[in-house]
Amino acid sequence: MLYYLFDYLEQQFDLMGATVFRFISFRAGMAALFSLLITIYIGKWIIRALQKNQLGESIRDLGLEGQMKKQGTPTMGGLIILAAIIIPTLLFAKIDNIYVILLLITAGWMGLIGFLDDYLKVKKKNKEGLRGRFKVIGQIALGLVVGLVMVWHQDVLLPGTSFAGIINSEAIFTTLPFIKGNEFYYNWLLPNFLDDYTWIIYVLVVIFIITAVSNGANMTDGLDGLAAGTSAIIGLTLGILAYLSGNAIFAEYLNIAFIPNSGELVIFSAAFVGACIGFLWYNSYPAQVFMGDTGSLSIGGIIAVMAFVIRKELLIPVLCGIFLIENLSVILQVSYFKYTKKKYGEGKRIFLMSPLHHHYQKKGWHEAKIVTRFWTTGILLAIITLATLKLR
Repeated sequence: MLYYLFDYLEQQFDLMGATVFRFISFRAGMAALFSLLITIYIGKWIIRALQKNQLGESIRDLGLEGQMKKQGTPTMGGLIILAAIIIPTLLFAKIDNIYVILLLITAGWMGLIGFLDDYLKVKKKNKEGLRGRFKVIGQIALGLVVGLVMVWHQDVLLPGTSFAGIINSEAIFTTLPFIKGNEFYYNWLLPNFLDDYTWIIYVLVVIFIITAVSNGANMTDGLDGLAAGTSAIIGLTLGILAYLSGNAIFAEYLNIAFIPNSGELVIFSAAFVGACIGFLWYNSYPAQVFMGDTGSLSIGGIIAVMAFVIRKELLIPVLCGIFLIENLSVILQVSYFKYTKKKYGEGKRIFLMSPLHHHYQKKGWHEAKIVTRFWTTGILLAIITLATLKLR
């Protein structure tokens, strides 16, 4: 909103300094700053409101050290994160940008699903919360919206695309890491006579990845500061990739696809990173508030959608490697337990406990040590992701 205000003031009154709002770098910096301030100052008010309404976490004793001390800690802290993302974005981004609109919809929609889940668990004392099928339906609905907008919307301008109300199947592509001339077109997955149905494959991939990443973030949210810190690293990396993809000069130099208008995502990314880092003010060990599904589902959805917008969805297994490992540890644990129980009559486990971070807790590692090492791994994965820009 401020972008339009200062643009008007510059044109009508030649206001000194108003031109600074034209620069993405300035608006991104302001978005990050406002996001941090909102998180810290509004966070106190939200935490008090959660405590007043007795919206505390109900902890099940799993035999983990220090676990029961967290009993009653306020949850739904994801409301802090959402406020710190949405408000600075509305203030400093071009809110008519289709990519910004998509991400705001993602934040709000996934935040709503997570909020309903947290509310049912905490306020209504329903241990299951929102039933799994309703969560999946919500994720599928978001995937449909994102996929169809990315395919059909006239403002999603891609190289070789001219909007004429029809699909150009060759414009539905992604980036292959570590390969020169690294564009992968989804129509390669189908015979030539089915080119017109490429969009169906693309939408299905969008749905799958949004569901996987949001659930991965949800699994990772098990230790103080783990999900927020990991997400901040991922968000910063995506912001860098968005800036490079949205700048014609850098895109040409690095030989990557130029995505017009995607540079505006840097403002959203800056607000996202600021929100995650600011949330650590209250969520670092020992946590004063948990983000709950309100936060974890929304940040996972945001990360997935941002990756699709800049055509880097195939980098998600690397960049979001922490989420992937956490998800896989649960899948492997459950599958192996069921297999051994059926075959031997007694279920066996691969890990001491899943998700993986609980395995290390069972081994006696301090919570802060586990979180720091997962963050370090996340930074390493982020560096590898950025290295794909030149290592081909």
